[in-house]
Amino acid sequence: MTSAISATRAEVRDYSTVTELSGDDVTRQQITSAYHRYTWAAEHCAGKDVLEVACGSGVGLGLLARVARSTRAGDITPALVARAQAHYGDRIAICLMDAEALPFPDATLDVVILCEALYYLPHPERFVAECRRVLRPGGAVLITNSNKDMPDFAPSPFANVYHGVVELEQLFAAECFGTSFFGYWTYETARPWVRALVPIKRAVVASGLMPRTMQGKKLLKRVVFGRLEPMPRELQPDSYAFEPPAPLAAGIVDRCHRVVYCVARCA
Repeated sequence: MTSAISATRAEVRDYSTVTELSGDDVTRQQITSAYHRYTWAAEHCAGKDVLEVACGSGVGLGLLARVARSTRAGDITPALVARAQAHYGDRIAICLMDAEALPFPDATLDVVILCEALYYLPHPERFVAECRRVLRPGGAVLITNSNKDMPDFAPSPFANVYHGVVELEQLFAAECFGTSFFGYWTYETARPWVRALVPIKRAVVASGLMPRTMQGKKLLKRVVFGRLEPMPRELQPDSYAFEPPAPLAAGIVDRCHRVVYCVARCA
C-alpha cells in the first residue's frame, strides 16, 4: 500500500477556493451539471465497491452510495474533507487522500471516480497507474473534465494540464485501459440568451479578465444571471431530468460539448 498523501501538495494548495462547495451560491446550470455527472457515474456503480477521489464537499456521494455496495471518498484539502465528514458522518468513509498515492491494497475496488479534478494533478499518469493497481479486473475509472477544446474554455488558476478526448485516450492507453467517451451540455440546447453570451465570454477569457477564484466567478455570475441558488449539501435522486450524455468518437477532438465524460476500463 502506498502513502496516503503528499504533505507538500496539501500545504501548497487549498482547493476549496476553486471548488463548487455545498451551500455556495451557484447557477442552476452548475447544480444540474453536478447532478448529471453523478447520476451518470451512479449508473456504473450498482453493486460495486466505489471510490471517489477529490470528492470536495461531497455533494454527489449520496447518489453513489444509494446504489454501490460500498462507497469511500477522499480529498487532499483538509477543509473539504472535514466539510464532507460533517455532513455524512458514519454513512460514508471519507479521509484525507492523495490521488497519486491511493491508500488501498491492490485489486480491492471496482470503480474509481474523479470529477473535474484530473487537471489539478501534477502527475496524472501516477493517478492512472494507481487506478490500475487498486482496480479489480474489469474495473473502471470514470472521469469528467471541462472540455479544453471549446473555443470559450477558461482554465482554472490551479490547473496543470487539461485533457480532451484525444489526450485522455493516450493517458489511459499507457496503462492498457480501453476508453469510451461521451459529451454533455452543448450551446445548441441552451437558452438563446445563454448562447448570446458566448462571444462575450470568449472575449473575457482572451483578455485575461476572467476571475480566478470561485468567489470572483460568483460575483460575475450574479451580475450576469441575477438570482443564484445554494449548492445542495447532498444531491437527491430524481431532482432533475436526466438525458444520457452523447457518445463521442475516440481519437477525434470534440468542440461541441462543454464537458467530456470518459470511461476507462481495465482489460
